[in-house]
Formats: sequence, structure tokens, C-alpha cells
Amino acid sequence: MPIGSVTFNRRFGTWVYLWWENGKRHSRTIGTAKDFPTKEAAWQVARGKRAESPPPTTTENLRTLVAQYRQERMPQRQSTRRGYNAWLDNHILPKWGSSPVPFLQARPVELWLQSLRISPKSRSHIRGMLSILWGYAMWRGDVPTQRNPMELVTIKGVNNRVRKPRNLTAQQFHALLDALEDDDVCLRTMLLLAVSFGLRISEVLGLKWKDVDWLGKTLRIERAVVKQIVDDVKTSCSARSMVIADELLATLKQWKQTTQFSSAEDWIFASPVKLGRQPLGYTHIWEALDQAAKKAGIGHVSSHTFRHTYRTWLDSVGTPVGVQQKLMRHSDIRTTMNIYGDAVTDDIREASQKVARMALARS
Repeated sequence: MPIGSVTFNRRFGTWVYLWWENGKRHSRTIGTAKDFPTKEAAWQVARGKRAESPPPTTTENLRTLVAQYRQERMPQRQSTRRGYNAWLDNHILPKWGSSPVPFLQARPVELWLQSLRISPKSRSHIRGMLSILWGYAMWRGDVPTQRNPMELVTIKGVNNRVRKPRNLTAQQFHALLDALEDDDVCLRTMLLLAVSFGLRISEVLGLKWKDVDWLGKTLRIERAVVKQIVDDVKTSCSARSMVIADELLATLKQWKQTTQFSSAEDWIFASPVKLGRQPLGYTHIWEALDQAAKKAGIGHVSSHTFRHTYRTWLDSVGTPVGVQQKLMRHSDIRTTMNIYGDAVTDDIREASQKVARMALARS
């Protein structure tokens, strides 16, 4: 006969009988607080239930679990939330929304992922989302604590890129700058910062003038702007001070003297349309970048191209791997390269100077 306990669910105002049998957790709702004013009254009913054959475990479907996950455990960073919700709404819920969590086992999930006409990397993201949901269900006690079955799901080709990252040579980058409108000092300065520090576009747009230490010659990366929402940077390692080369510092000073938004709290790349209250929008940047790339005849260039280019240029100037990791602001050196290294301040300053000179030098 199973032995259990009675507990009160404050959220729903009900008494619940909980017990374990054959290594599995079971539950049954006894009634409301109105039906049974005291725990002892609920226990009287539970004792009678113990003599009965155990009812089948009531398992919530995945749609209900996702709704609860969104309330309790969904990450706060906006770009992360948007990605998670995309995988849930576009793929997971349409397929598995009405299924109990235990139905999501390795084999059916793997076969389903193989049938999706998406990239291996996207399949990996979906598997990761399912793994998070399984872990959340175990944390809540909806399913027994066990090995997460999503760990057994294999994604073929997940480490193979569908498209090779685009890198620009110094000559191509200069051609791109030359193709910009003559009066577009803002975008020119933006691209110089992006390629000289390997910044993500969200980090570039998140810069304020107070982040520049003119005497210490450093630039502090501490926030990101995604679709006009101010947020944290991607990881804790992404937030750090970067050394500014003298030539690049002079370029920033020139832009500060040109822009009408130059106060400490102003965005470095403020939107005139929004009267400086917000930074430039993604659409404007992408359109201007696309037009300049076509004019320069260098093919498609995305905003993330400059981060890949920065990594390539660090290699080309002989930067040690440990220094590269710090300059790329990666939390794991394997993200930068699969070997280890270390760095000192002089090495970082020298590497930063070399890359900035590549960006600013004209043949």
C-alpha cells in the first residue's frame, strides 16, 4: 500500500495527496479548503484513497507546462526570450502542445527533428529548448528526477556551418567605408568601432558617451539594445573595458564634436528621428550597409560580419590565443579556438592598436 502525505496547494486552494510508488511520484486532488477546512479532514479522505488501487498519474500537457515555465523560469534578457518563444510557438507547441511531458522521449523527438526542413543548428536549439522544459518538469516534480531524455537526441551536422562566416579584408573594409554617403560620419564611425572591437550590433547601439574614458583610453561595454529595448550584454564576459587605440580615439572625438547628442547620458549613435531618446534602428543600419556593400562590389555584408572580421584580423597580426579570447570577450576559450593561453595588459593594448590601424589605414 502506498504511503504518502497531504499538502495544501495555496495557488489553487486545494488539498493534494502525494505518494511514491515503484520509484514514481503520484498525486491526487482531495478537495478544496471549503470542502475540508483542516488538514486532518483531508487526511481522512486520503486514508480511504490509500486502500484503493492507485489512480493513474495525472500529467499536465506540454502547453500547460510551457505557460508555467514562461511565468517562472523564462530568462529576462529580451533577445533570449524572443529566441525561446520563437522555438516554442513555431515548432514545439504545434507538434507537442497537447502531449504529456513523458511522451517526449528521445526516439520520437529525434525522428521529428530530422523531418524538419531547417538547419542542424536550429534543430539543436529546439532540442535544447525541450531539454530545458524536461528539466523544469523535473524541478517542479511533475515527472521523476532522472536522466534528461533529450541528452540522447543526436543532431547530425550540428557542428557544420550551413554558410561560412563572412570575413572582410582590410581593402574590402576600406572600400565599404568609401562607398558610404559622404556625410554619413555616424555610420562610418559605427563600423570602425564594430570592426576595431569585434562588437555585436546590439552592443554598438548600446554605447553612451559616458562609457568612453578619454584619459584612460578605454571603452566600457556594459549594455545592449535590441529592437530599442535596453538590455544586458550577452554574457558576463561580454561586459568589460576595451583599450582604445589613439587613432580610433581621435575618430570618436571628431564624431562627438559633430553629433548634436554629445552629453554623457546620450547614445553615441543616437537617432535624430527619435530626438536622441533612442539609438539608431536596425532597419536603417541594415539598409545603409546593404547599399554601401553593393556599391563597393564586395557582396552581402551583415552587421555580424565585422565581429568575424575582427577575429580574422587578430589572427593576421599574430595575436596570442589567450589575448584573442579576452578581446573577443568569450567566456570559454574553445569558442575562440580549441587551445588555451593567457594575456597581459601590454599584449591587449598592442593587439588592439594593430587592428585599429588596419581599420583606419588607407593604401
